[in-house]
Amino acid sequence: MRRFDLAPLYRATVGFDQVADMMDRILADTAQNPSYPPYNIEKTAEDAWRISIAVAGFAESDLNVEVREDALIVSAKKADEDEDRTYLHRGIANRAFERRFTLADHVRVAGASHVNGMLNIDLVREVPEALKPRRIEITNGDTVEAKAVEAK
Repeated sequence: MRRFDLAPLYRATVGFDQVADMMDRILADTAQNPSYPPYNIEKTAEDAWRISIAVAGFAESDLNVEVREDALIVSAKKADEDEDRTYLHRGIANRAFERRFTLADHVRVAGASHVNGMLNIDLVREVPEALKPRRIEITNGDTVEAKAVEAK
């Protein structure tokens, strides 16, 4: 896999460290990024998403979902119940895992549900009122000047 040098980005920008770090994580070798468990990311509305993770064999008590430092962390650890069993073939992977998803600004977890072996995590973007676009009324020059005089 091709490695990119992001040093020019660090030298030419200020305050974009998170973007460069995210690009480093994305471009990392895929061998370091496990594919277990499989998951989907679905856009459910303009500012809403759902992450669905296949967690067959795990109970709700085995699963942990938390948000820490702008990252959604999903982990699972299965209790060892197989000590007294002898398997001829073991194809169902019930191994422990940890999966991280980086969340954008103002994205929060709205809820999580565990149905039919799927862990569904709903995310929504809630932009604060101060950051939403707003329309500024345009008035004639006399009105703006009069308000400025009244303010003195």
